[in-house]
Amino acid sequence: MRSTLTVIYTTRLEECRAFYAGLGLHLHPEQHDSGPAHYAAVLDDGMVFELYPAGARGPTGRLRLGFTTRAAPTLEPGRHVLHDPDGRAVEVIVTAVQ
Repeated sequence: MRSTLTVIYTTRLEECRAFYAGLGLHLHPEQHDSGPAHYAAVLDDGMVFELYPAGARGPTGRLRLGFTTRAAPTLEPGRHVLHDPDGRAVEVIVTAVQ
């Protein structure tokens, strides 16, 4: 089994987009039919990562995410635990610098 989709609902959509883009995720704007405008990125293994406005569902609560990348624009190689604009812990392991 492998994860294929992660969706985060947030009241800080643009701030979260900037945070995750700063880690190297290539988030693209999307909208399906009459659904809400949101952002999506397809990771190297095919997993889809999406940021949606919280709306009536409310924001995604406590959550810890982890990513491994060969390069993050603002991070040195090694393990980093950061917090996104909503306070979720995000572990980033940078294996090399581009």
